Amino acid sequence: MPAIIFDRLAADQVVELFVTINAKHTKLNPSHLISLSGRRLYPDPGLAASHDIVRSLSEDSGSPLKGEIKLFGVGHGRVAQAPLAEELQGVFNALDAFGGKQADDFREHATRFFLNYFKQVAKLFPKAWSGKRYSIKTAAALRAFVRVVPDVLSAIRKFGDDPFETSAIHNVIEQWGEYIGDPRFETDGEWRLKLAGGTRGTVDVLARELRSALKTP
Repeated sequence: MPAIIFDRLAADQVVELFVTINAKHTKLNPSHLISLSGRRLYPDPGLAASHDIVRSLSEDSGSPLKGEIKLFGVGHGRVAQAPLAEELQGVFNALDAFGGKQADDFREHATRFFLNYFKQVAKLFPKAWSGKRYSIKTAAALRAFVRVVPDVLSAIRKFGDDPFETSAIHNVIEQWGEYIGDPRFETDGEWRLKLAGGTRGTVDVLARELRSALKTP
């Protein structure tokens, strides 16, 4: 076996072993586990894709979330990597439940979709996205936007459009600007009023609002 192949094999096996041991026996920042397990020799496809998406959202120069996500648990961002990766994994699990080529195609090109998706979200809530007194870029809000992605994809396909095209994404979520609006994310306003007993409940409430405001044929 060539040395370079052996070295890569050994390194990947060490990473997988490290992830397995630390996930079960010690307290380690979950974001480290997400990052490392996404690089295993035989990665879980959904977890690997989630890792790549989060990294692109945090580092891509055109991402509206550039610098907002803490990779490996460090950085200036307000949002931890692990909760977003877990929410993304839920999206892939939901799509895989239906099976077929569409799920595989989406996973392969998911990074492109999420970059386009969050660009459109940022455009629909311009004041909230750029303002300091809003909670739209908190983990709870971002998780809600991720959670409704299967519904967004379903709406796009009902229109017969390409889910990776910016215009198709905008078409089905454009009503969010009107029916939900920037004030929904004012930290000391409606956001605080609609906190639902912890992150899980808050995500559920916002996700329901987003689903109800989607445009469908």
